[in-house]
Amino acid sequence: MLAKLKKLDYTIILILLVFMVISSLLVHSADVSDPLINIPLNKQIIIYVMALIALVASSFFDYRILVRFSLYPYLITIVLLIYVWRKKEEINGSSGWIKITEDFSFQPAELMKLVLIIALAAWLHKKQGEDLLLIRDVIPMGLITLLPFGLVFVQPDLGNAVILFGILIGMYWIGNMKYSHALFALVVIGGAFIVGIYFYSMYPWLFKHYLGEYVGFKEHWFSRVDTFLFPERASYNERYQVENSLRAIGSGGLGGEGYLSGSSIHSNFIPYAYSDAIFVVVGEEFGFRGAAVMLMLYFFLIYRMILIAIQSRNRSGSYIIVGVVAMYVFQIFENVGMLIGLMPLTGITLPFVSYGGTSLLINMLCIGMVLSVKIYDEEGIKE
Repeated sequence: MLAKLKKLDYTIILILLVFMVISSLLVHSADVSDPLINIPLNKQIIIYVMALIALVASSFFDYRILVRFSLYPYLITIVLLIYVWRKKEEINGSSGWIKITEDFSFQPAELMKLVLIIALAAWLHKKQGEDLLLIRDVIPMGLITLLPFGLVFVQPDLGNAVILFGILIGMYWIGNMKYSHALFALVVIGGAFIVGIYFYSMYPWLFKHYLGEYVGFKEHWFSRVDTFLFPERASYNERYQVENSLRAIGSGGLGGEGYLSGSSIHSNFIPYAYSDAIFVVVGEEFGFRGAAVMLMLYFFLIYRMILIAIQSRNRSGSYIIVGVVAMYVFQIFENVGMLIGLMPLTGITLPFVSYGGTSLLINMLCIGMVLSVKIYDEEGIKE
């Protein structure tokens, strides 16, 4: 045990401890002036400490066992996704939760992100570095992702569903997907997207009726597309969160208005400022400097993980780390981008900063897998 403790990457753990301080302060700021929210500061700290304990515990678990038996956690999580879809117990408009206690609910869609990374890493490990074949690899990996994507999509949880495809793209890249296949997919998907947006701009009522009636698209999803691509036809209520987010971040300027500033916009005009919109609190209270420091912390965290992947002698360990990195890069870019008008608005949390027990726990377990690669790589046999 002592030998394994010495092998932990303490730079990563230090960064996570800094995130704990930042998250606790920001969630407290988002909560303190809103009477409708009640998140005690000590509760957030307790959640973070418990998640850190889970991180250390998971780092001591040999990741190669999970890779070897990846089918079982994948199938179990699929069953959980089917269960929450059929049960339809809604929290904040989504039926993707399993209520454990009065104060704690579990979201299988968050767990699916880690499980999918392990499942795809196991698939790539069998290839032993060979190029991915279209029929034997690219399509099956897409189907492995498509099943949970559909189950998360119908909850409805578009944010977490899209992250699954972000993970798939990262795994395709590290798995040596042929350039011809990647170019073909880019042309097909990009072409379909452009054609779809063109016809949506011409006949929005047609899309809203048929996609809403037969596919399950929600009305507020179309509102977010309108706000992002066609703001001139979006109503004030549809533009409300994005416009106020831009106002709040802009008001922070270079140095911010100060922590717990009394005239804060986020406390009065931003829904879920303690969760999906936590970056607004950073921008308003700490300004460009504070936001830049936080993004640099993410950069150093990802940099350390990539170093571990490069140094790993086992391909499966490198694949897992690339999947985790792909998930974080996509999630951070989407969360920050949607609040400054670069991306459509979705329900995606900011890793390690947003309030949320399941999200934080899964993020810590993902880092635990990264640290497990570092610990057990030195004990494994070089491939």
